[in-house]
Amino acid sequence: MTSGTTVAMAAVKKWIGNPVSLRLLRFVATRDACGNRLSHGIDRYLGIAGADLCWRCRLAGKIVGWTLGKGGEIFGIGEKDMKETLANPVFKRGLVNVIEGIARCGVTMPQVVNAPFLVVWDFTHRCNLKCRHCYQDAQVALPNELTTEESLRLIDEMADAGVAAIAFSGGEPLMRRDLLEVAHHAHGKGMYVSLATNGTLITPEVAGRLVQAGVDYVEMSIDGKDAASHDAFRGIPGAFDRTVRGIRNCVDAGLFTCIACTVTQENLPEVPEIYGLGADLGVTRMIFFNFIPTGRGAEMAGSDISPEEREELLGYLLAKNAPGKKPEVLSTAPQFARVAMEADAGREEVCLGHFYHSAGVSEETKALAEFIGGCGAGRLYCCVEPEGTVQPCVFMPIPLGNVRERPFLDIWHGHPALAKLRDRSRLKGECGNCRNRFICGGCRARAWAYFGDLHAPDPGCIRNRKYWEILCADARQREAAAVIPVEPAREERPAEAPGALAAGPRF
Repeated sequence: MTSGTTVAMAAVKKWIGNPVSLRLLRFVATRDACGNRLSHGIDRYLGIAGADLCWRCRLAGKIVGWTLGKGGEIFGIGEKDMKETLANPVFKRGLVNVIEGIARCGVTMPQVVNAPFLVVWDFTHRCNLKCRHCYQDAQVALPNELTTEESLRLIDEMADAGVAAIAFSGGEPLMRRDLLEVAHHAHGKGMYVSLATNGTLITPEVAGRLVQAGVDYVEMSIDGKDAASHDAFRGIPGAFDRTVRGIRNCVDAGLFTCIACTVTQENLPEVPEIYGLGADLGVTRMIFFNFIPTGRGAEMAGSDISPEEREELLGYLLAKNAPGKKPEVLSTAPQFARVAMEADAGREEVCLGHFYHSAGVSEETKALAEFIGGCGAGRLYCCVEPEGTVQPCVFMPIPLGNVRERPFLDIWHGHPALAKLRDRSRLKGECGNCRNRFICGGCRARAWAYFGDLHAPDPGCIRNRKYWEILCADARQREAAAVIPVEPAREERPAEAPGALAAGPRF
């Protein structure tokens, strides 16, 4: 923990973590006959509240103003910037979420929020491609996927809980005819709506309908520099050309368009050309995903890149983020934040978590990164499977409960696996000892996939090199014995035990 973070943490605990402040926050974060008192209080702070607010809501507005003023002072955010940010409904929902989390759980590090900021909804199991790395092993629709009525009701439930953003994924979500109806409903509830798709079905007409439905962001996958490379990975001839057309159609429609690429040994040398393709197509963002050996991807675990290769890749991606340069580049590897911090003390940006890139580094910004940064699985986001099962992450098949049987927010607060994911004091290996465990903490899905242990070290980090060597040695032994790996039972096991791996690299 840096000295700036230590000072900020002490200030936050003194300012908001004391019993009196917490009682005031719990008063503000109450929902009563007026509705969401905290939301009304923020509106009053912004000067947009109606004159008919009750005295409780008016008092909440004063408490909110004081709270935000102190928070801005600690984290270096001016009142003008604060108000401009909160004028965005999505950011407002996020702030309500954080304050309700503090009211419920107190000040924690990393901070526990009341509801996930983001829910990734695998909207269907049906897909028109046969991607080798598919975490869902998607093929045909499941017989018991949520109906349209159930889907609309779940949107209402997540909106009431305070979820700020929803990403429809799959399978291929565009293969469900009710996708746009459900997406439009989420947009109407004030949520940021995104779509993760292979892009092959996005014609100019479909792109226009996405805009009309209120979709804010479209992410399409490119895993090779050309058709030969991409189609071999995606399993269907012609996929590359159709995806490129889909990307162009989204850009032309004015959608925030992102290219996603899962990096493996097979396409690692092509990353510069894939980046160049994204720049030529005019996308706004590119995200390079960690490969996680789960689902169908377990069959190609030997294609994972080494810790040294990941370190070099993250340095390359960071260097592409020059101010004002497009596309911006992110990575789902939590180590991206650590690489950014260590690359150059004079840099003008920092990665807050592995999905957000912020300009203007200061000690206060670094402190904020340690409150919200690192792997967000089960802490800032979760996923919903097609039939309603909630998981901590799309790459982490741990069933937490089903929305058909329990309220969404009860699942979010009630499962012991989530409590484990939110406690970084239990991390093992160098992930537990690292001074960057709050801005990084390693990818928990990789720990689970390789060791069946939520707190195991992430073997993809250069600081956990010895665990990568254990996996490699185990894989060589398996090959020598011609043993077919069998998926083990999912239970907590010591990270140091070589026999605990679920799947390892093959060399």
